[in-house]
Amino acid sequence: MNGREKARLILSGGSYPLRYSLAMLVLLGAACLEAGGDALMRVGMRSPTATRAVLFFALGGLVLTFYGYTVNAPPWNFGRLLGVYVAFFFVVAQLISWLGFGQKPTPMILWGGALIVAGGCIVSLAK
Repeated sequence: MNGREKARLILSGGSYPLRYSLAMLVLLGAACLEAGGDALMRVGMRSPTATRAVLFFALGGLVLTFYGYTVNAPPWNFGRLLGVYVAFFFVVAQLISWLGFGQKPTPMILWGGALIVAGGCIVSLAK
């Protein structure tokens, strides 16, 4: 099966298929938007002033709105790509947690994450 056929199999569901590499990029972007929006909401919840909290809530809500559009606008079979998305979300969320909040993932989280990523690969490549 060549790349074009694989993209049609995985991404069909609308009037035109997306290329596989483009779909992966869109899903990675969506994961960044969702995890980033969640992080902004978290910062807002822990803000020392109401003004700062409202600002972070508004920004987080806007980012999460863009996430919702990004993940739902393409004409793909999202159920098929959900495993890949979950894997991307896990990786991005762990990076934000570590770099943004200083919460380094534990070995057990990394082991569980390896299983999540492996599952995402299996779901993505399954025929």
